[in-house]
Amino acid sequence: MDNDNNIDFKDLWKKQSVSQPDIKDLQERVSKFKKIALRSLWITNILLFATSTFIIFIWIYYQPQFISTKIGIVLTILAMAVYVFVYNKLMKDYKNIDSTQTNQEYLQKLISIKKKQQFLQTKMMTFYFVLLTIGICLYMYEYASRMSILGASLAYGITLLWMLFNWFFLRPKQVKKQQEKINSLIEKFKEVNNQLEL
Repeated sequence: MDNDNNIDFKDLWKKQSVSQPDIKDLQERVSKFKKIALRSLWITNILLFATSTFIIFIWIYYQPQFISTKIGIVLTILAMAVYVFVYNKLMKDYKNIDSTQTNQEYLQKLISIKKKQQFLQTKMMTFYFVLLTIGICLYMYEYASRMSILGASLAYGITLLWMLFNWFFLRPKQVKKQQEKINSLIEKFKEVNNQLEL
């Protein structure tokens, strides 16, 4: 009975198996993150280029008469071009992630990407949506002016409702999803670094 009371907890604690971080698994997760991010970047480039090309085709083919329509087209294309230009700056960061880096380098690169993503998701996305909304509204004016008041109201109403839906529902979900992915990776690398320092 005395033996049961003299258990050395410190010794037991030292003997317990500590789960070492699986570096390979972490590197695979970073590699997957990199592939998804680059694919998303390329898809965005292709879609916005195709949209801009289509808008230019409409301008050339339909020859709008109002200056507001032309300004609307220019603002819409400008919004897309500026957004893609800033978004493409992330490509270098994604491509620079490779398996030869140390955990600390991975961590620093992920933190840098997170900061750039936050800038893109806040300031650039706001700029993009504001310019795009103004551009589309100006573009629609020439065609809405030929409609009845009800038709014009419906056209503007549906367009603005769709943009509000994108801004207040789809955008926050996408931002949250992106932030969760990168925050999860950053936390794992911090964990690994902390364990390796012990």
